[in-house]
Amino acid sequence: MTAGPVSPPRPVTPDPARMATTPLTVLTVARMTLREASRRKVVLALAALTVVLLGLDAWGFAKIPGLETDQAGQLTSGEARLIASILLNLVIFAMSLIVALGTAFLAGPTLSGELESGVALAVLARPVRRTAVLLGKWLGLVAFAAIFVVVACGLQFVIVWVTVGYVPPHPVTAMAFLLAEAVVLLSLALLLSSLLSPMASGVLAVGFFGATWVAGVIGGIGDVVGNDGVARVGDISRILLPTDGLWHGVMTALQAPSVLADAGDALGNPFLSPGPLSAAYLGWVVVWLALVLGVSTASFARRDI
Repeated sequence: MTAGPVSPPRPVTPDPARMATTPLTVLTVARMTLREASRRKVVLALAALTVVLLGLDAWGFAKIPGLETDQAGQLTSGEARLIASILLNLVIFAMSLIVALGTAFLAGPTLSGELESGVALAVLARPVRRTAVLLGKWLGLVAFAAIFVVVACGLQFVIVWVTVGYVPPHPVTAMAFLLAEAVVLLSLALLLSSLLSPMASGVLAVGFFGATWVAGVIGGIGDVVGNDGVARVGDISRILLPTDGLWHGVMTALQAPSVLADAGDALGNPFLSPGPLSAAYLGWVVVWLALVLGVSTASFARRDI
């Protein structure tokens, strides 16, 4: 008897109801992302830039107590701490640039780079939701940014304390806002990487970061000259991308209470903040992050692999 033709086996499609979406899956992807990020050459570049910046800061802050005033006398301890407070904002801004570059150029290859190279197929071929993969990668990048911010800022605060004897009013709050700034930028870069190539997503994210800061400076100038239209440029930019608004929170936490009194008016000064961030704005930052992550999830789910 001749056997009939055997039909080829039907491909097995994973059941969405059985696909892994547990927190353990997210944490596993996060751990893998953190480990992979630590191996990238961009991390070595970040470490080198940070070491150079800290070395220059240690040398510069050590010179402050020995400076002389116009009356040929050395600075008092109070004057030295005042100068250190102002310079600390400038130094932390340089550190925020390093954080921005690092998180933006790590987020791009983490998603779109793996999609282009085909590495993502090894994970997505298993019964794992793309949402879990995206959230895990986001969480891993947040962990990396948190480690960098705590270590780099902690060392910077120790340097200022040892050399000048100055301790910022709220160092933990400053680190929290700086981390929030990094999280906002890496979330944007992750969204862009779900649509564009790794290099393009990183360049655009850093470009938006710089443009928002410039718009904030322009808005501050508008406040000084009383031009509401120009001042509104800064307000709108801080809503569209909250990095500059969070940077003002960093400066508020770092500057000594006497700085604003001695400086007069902080409006228009890109390294002074006139006051703390409002609860409404912090709430908007949370909503902004939720919206960006939601759009990133939808974009990643629809992308062909």
